[in-house]
Amino acid sequence: MGIQEIRKEHELVDLFCNLAEIPSPSLHEEKVSEWIKNYCAERGIHAENDTYGNVYVNIPATDSSKQPMLLSAHMDVIGDDSPVVSYLDGEDLIRAEDRTLGGDDKAGVANALYFAAQLAKSDMKHGGLELFFTRDEESGMSGIHNADFKKLHSKYILVCDSDTLGQLEVSGASYTLATIKIKSAKGGHSGIDIGDKTRHNAAKLVAELVNNLPQGVFYEENGFVITSCNIGGIVAGKLEVTNIINTDALVTYSIRSASRAKEAELKAEMEAEVQRFNDKYATLAHAELTFAEHLPPFEASNDKVIPEVFKKAGANLGLDVKVSSFHAGAETHIYANETNANGEKFLPYLIGLATVCNMHSREENLDYKSLLKGQELLSEIFKIFNA
Repeated sequence: MGIQEIRKEHELVDLFCNLAEIPSPSLHEEKVSEWIKNYCAERGIHAENDTYGNVYVNIPATDSSKQPMLLSAHMDVIGDDSPVVSYLDGEDLIRAEDRTLGGDDKAGVANALYFAAQLAKSDMKHGGLELFFTRDEESGMSGIHNADFKKLHSKYILVCDSDTLGQLEVSGASYTLATIKIKSAKGGHSGIDIGDKTRHNAAKLVAELVNNLPQGVFYEENGFVITSCNIGGIVAGKLEVTNIINTDALVTYSIRSASRAKEAELKAEMEAEVQRFNDKYATLAHAELTFAEHLPPFEASNDKVIPEVFKKAGANLGLDVKVSSFHAGAETHIYANETNANGEKFLPYLIGLATVCNMHSREENLDYKSLLKGQELLSEIFKIFNA
């Protein structure tokens, strides 16, 4: 059976392929945005662009006593605007000819859209469904950063962007850039001035400081890494120049943490070590440490509604599901630090509704049977959530 036969047999697979075959590199999502709005219009579903070009879709509640839910996914993909030709590899895997497929995150968009279409024509009593499709997740997250969160009424959000069916990620790590600049008071000639005890080579100084700073896992919990510190690089002098006592050095670190408290502990330890260094060298050299947060943490919530619904849905379907934390960033991190139209803090979760392998490469593939199973999981979650 080929891809055309699979598409004819499964409307969801056809929907995914239609979306995947519209090239939408970051900041060039206009065509897929229009396709989504047309898909909704044909089914009597309200869809509109916000001022940044994100797409908002709304299905009103049929039972005002129940809470709404938001499904979120991003429209952009890694890759260029060259044609996307999908094909079936073996029995289960959908690939694209000689380029990225875009399963990240067209799988999420497809599952959310298809579910909305089914819900719109059902007689199910529910608290409402919102969909939010963002631009530019892959290169800068400018879509979510420019979102008008006051348009969104849901508190609970499923960000449909995990790469494995049956995953629910309840927390994720921040990203903070730590930079240390070292400057020694005196440089000089490595021959003439080498005996002067007041001259310290910044290359040697930075090596000493780095040796005493944290590296790797700083804190873990239940087998999951919560907070880490990783050296990026060291710059001091030039490899080909050995006759200079260097006066300047630079070192960078990435700090990732799913806990603000543990991140604060790590930062305090780094600051204390830098202070010890400065005390030791007093007027001979000085180190300056700065932090720049690029992505806030996605901290775990004490609200267990969605995790419990997720586990029950998995059990009902006989699906092996997993609730965990991830040590990276996603749009969950932005939602988790914002509030909705009612002033409620969002409670986002990163969910896997399909298995996508080798993402962002020419070998990328999507298991279409996992996509179908993901739709079953999403439907079951929404049914239990609205019970």
